[in-house]
Amino acid sequence: MIDYSALRADLRRVVRGQVLVSGDSGFDQARLPWDSAVEQRVSAVVEVADAADAAALVGYARGAGLGLATQPLGHAPATFDDAILVRTKRLSGIEIDPRERTARIGSGVLWGDVLAASSKHGLTGLAGSTGYVSTTGFTLGGGLSWFGRKYGFAANNVRWFDIVDADGVPQRVTADSDPELFWALRGGGGDFALVTGMEFNLFPTPELYGGRILWPAAKAQEVMAAFREITATAPEELTLWFQLIQFPPFPELPEPLRGLSAVVMDVTYLGSAAEAAELLAPFDRIPGAIMDGRGMMDVADLPGICAEPTDPMAALSHTELFERFDAEAAAQLLAAAGPGTIEPLVTLQVRHLGGALSRAAETDGACGHVAEPYLLFMLGVLPFPELAGPIKAKQQAIAGAVRPYVSGRQPFTLLNHGAPASDAFPAETVERLREIKRRRDPRGTFRSNHSVLG
Repeated sequence: MIDYSALRADLRRVVRGQVLVSGDSGFDQARLPWDSAVEQRVSAVVEVADAADAAALVGYARGAGLGLATQPLGHAPATFDDAILVRTKRLSGIEIDPRERTARIGSGVLWGDVLAASSKHGLTGLAGSTGYVSTTGFTLGGGLSWFGRKYGFAANNVRWFDIVDADGVPQRVTADSDPELFWALRGGGGDFALVTGMEFNLFPTPELYGGRILWPAAKAQEVMAAFREITATAPEELTLWFQLIQFPPFPELPEPLRGLSAVVMDVTYLGSAAEAAELLAPFDRIPGAIMDGRGMMDVADLPGICAEPTDPMAALSHTELFERFDAEAAAQLLAAAGPGTIEPLVTLQVRHLGGALSRAAETDGACGHVAEPYLLFMLGVLPFPELAGPIKAKQQAIAGAVRPYVSGRQPFTLLNHGAPASDAFPAETVERLREIKRRRDPRGTFRSNHSVLG
């Protein structure tokens, strides 16, 4: 049984940041992740003031035999029974070096902030679909970016991490200073250290084209055929994400979208509008588009393509990786998803991968490479708990329909709720990560969203 009064007193003595323990006013709100479908049964929430505060907290937790789970926002939460939840939003520094093409950030920085800062210099980081996600958490999980086909995983473009190790000692980890830990941190998750900052590569974006085309769901087969045609020969500068979306009947949505079952094509291209138009011509031959928001764009506006919500919500997701995505696989997917609507899901997405993501290199981190050329992601929102059963049933039905075509593994950054890290890696990678965890954190101080020991 935890003595919360003693825990409160100890933590307030050790750290200068905000401390809330079970029973305090505001604790129940503070412990909530962004994805509120998961009940995080933590004993305390600590918002560290700076890196020194983080080191003091790790030292205390190690001595007290308590676990620490670092979570800037909580897009990929876990239960973390009785652990101390560490919030890092005050570690918010950003330094852009346009000459070296690097960004140095604190671990509380969001991708939207990085994109806004880097875009002023004609540069971009390897951000994903939303700006409202922790840059560090995204990167520790590998990081599948809009520009991954050209530049690979975000994790493989990190230059160094500032961390606090399991003994409470701050250090900078590089490929030279500690190659073993550096490898594990690049895609192996948060099981190995408390990361307080990092430096990573930025890339030039002299021209960026992107946006969304939207048709009624009745056009799904035509759009899917064009998607497969284009991605079969797409240059690495071009990224396409096919989506089926069920828009809710909310009054705040404009009339064309309110309650609409739609098929969507999201696109980015590192090049000119003229080049993009030639590559994307098959989509322009599909009549009946309701919206077409494509055009030249600023890197800072990248999160606007998918326009994902920033307010907390409860959701259930499911991810698969296609080993092959031929006409037969695509037909099975659309048949299982429809007809007409994907309810009770709100999104079914197929991302084109390949390119640099598929190439192995000796310098790769734990994220390695992903040989599968396409990714399937399904999401259902839970306005009330009773919808969980139908959402899971729909996801399982679709997953069952495409089982002959998928590999059975998932990328770490999109692991399903409750899935162990072993679902994301080859067996030899899992064993290597487990050995590093046992050596570097034998007391299990650090708790990852998806434990390598699970």
